[in-house]
Amino acid sequence: MTNDSNNDLTTPFSSYQHEIYVAGTRGIKPIMTTNPNLWETAAKQVMEPMNFDYAKGGAGAGDTIRKNREAFDKWSIIPRMVRSNTKRSLKVDVLGQEWPAPVAIAPVGVNRVFHPDGEKGVARAAGKVGVPYVLSTFASESPEAVAQAQDEAAGHGKSIRWLQLYWPQSVDHDVTRSILRRAKAARYTALVITLDIFSMSWRPMDLDNAYLPLYKGYSTALGFTDPVFRRKFAEKYGHEADEDILKGAFEWENTIFPNLAHTWSELEFLRKEWDGHILVKGIQTATDAEMAVQAGVDGIIVSNHGGRQYDGAYGSLDALQEIAEAVGDRVDVLFDSGIRTGADVMKALALGAKAVFVGRPVIYGLGANGQEGALHVLRCLLADLEINLGITGVQNAADLKPSDLRGHHCKASL
Repeated sequence: MTNDSNNDLTTPFSSYQHEIYVAGTRGIKPIMTTNPNLWETAAKQVMEPMNFDYAKGGAGAGDTIRKNREAFDKWSIIPRMVRSNTKRSLKVDVLGQEWPAPVAIAPVGVNRVFHPDGEKGVARAAGKVGVPYVLSTFASESPEAVAQAQDEAAGHGKSIRWLQLYWPQSVDHDVTRSILRRAKAARYTALVITLDIFSMSWRPMDLDNAYLPLYKGYSTALGFTDPVFRRKFAEKYGHEADEDILKGAFEWENTIFPNLAHTWSELEFLRKEWDGHILVKGIQTATDAEMAVQAGVDGIIVSNHGGRQYDGAYGSLDALQEIAEAVGDRVDVLFDSGIRTGADVMKALALGAKAVFVGRPVIYGLGANGQEGALHVLRCLLADLEINLGITGVQNAADLKPSDLRGHHCKASL
């Protein structure tokens, strides 16, 4: 079962349920399971094992991945009955812009190793349902190609897209400037600075496979298509980066993963070079959130990189409420890490997030069935969210608050 036309954003996301049941009267079943607990299995059955492991794997023993999911289990939604919600809405305001739903695509790299449809396929899926798309620095396709694909699916001028940046050190400021110029020309409107990956983490699943897609050139598209990076590489080595993939990959790795963290004061450089919004991703404490606000960011993404960067941490949802209470009245607080269901989205919104980012589930959809699989996962998640809101008596997604939850680790007021 596929959806070849652009989604009519005036149609409720929950209509996907009706569409599936009507198709069933003609003997047509969904393109893949609607059960979020089985999306990983569906991808594993199709994908090359090393590529699946790269998508699934995390840092160390995987404790942070496990804690991300356990954090959601600490909270239950409290339904309220006999409430009027005939005008139910998923719309939210993020950085002064209306989103059709409080869901966006998290930055995930190397999409072409998961399926040939790659980042362009996921961007088209995002465009069809109208949700924002965040392109990774580690992407396997250029920002211009991805922007064009999203615009084709959504209609030019209707797409919302941001660029996630693994930020080079000052010696490569010229590369950073070039990347930002390209992003602006391709209508990326916000910059997401990922704070927790200035070097690669210890990832046993990839190490056991002796496999890093970067070294095969799958995550070099941004660098290998950048005129400044290409010029600097040619001046240093006497040939083009894509003439020696491994050497080019090493140079790109050294540029975006310099093994040195930036300081808050260095954000001033990006503020001068970028006239759009700037968000930081990877904040896990109210103290760091306050420092980010003082540094002048427009938004904070509470995230532990989906458990991919450091082991033994606590779940991102455990950090969200404290951060939202500390700085949510001054900047937009968003959430990433562990979202799988509509109920998960509701819990994150109730604890203070304006919107959430979804990563692995969309990638599992991509890996299992390409662009249509990614689209299916998005439509399932949005339908699940809209239906769950209605049944639990919530009229607008933006209205969710802590009193809509009961915590199993503490006493909550109703």
